[in-house]
Amino acid sequence: MRVAVLVTSMKTLAFWQRRLRSSALGAEGGTNLAEFALLLPLLCLLLLGVIDFGRAYYLNIEVSNAAYAGAMYGTQNYTDTTGMQSAALGDAQDVSGMTATATYGCECSDGSSVTPLCGSQPSCAVNYVDYVQVTTSVTYRPIFPWPGIPSSIALQGSARLRAGQQ
Repeated sequence: MRVAVLVTSMKTLAFWQRRLRSSALGAEGGTNLAEFALLLPLLCLLLLGVIDFGRAYYLNIEVSNAAYAGAMYGTQNYTDTTGMQSAALGDAQDVSGMTATATYGCECSDGSSVTPLCGSQPSCAVNYVDYVQVTTSVTYRPIFPWPGIPSSIALQGSARLRAGQQ
């Protein structure tokens, strides 16, 4: 009787060993490989999308920061529009094709009665302030043509700061 139980348990053990070996090496291995092969193009497409979106986001930040850098320069030299443009372009040296425009003027301290280039003094109840404004722009082109997204996107940054009080 003990021999029969021992033989039965040995057969059971051998059965489970064969079953585990076949599931680990046989049918399951091929299924995993097939699933991976089906998902790999989708994962690559997702990775390309993340890279493209990251580039666009980076350029948008660079363009906005460059406009702010130009306007900060303008707070010290508010009539030097060429210097403001140079400061903006110098802040984003790694961005090719970026353009910058700079203006200055006077306005009332509450933001009303804007006078470009301070040609005449605005009529204000209290006082007026000088302002500078720098606008930067660049065209972004995605690496990969995405459906529903244009082939080029215009990115623009703008900063307007007060330069002084009169």
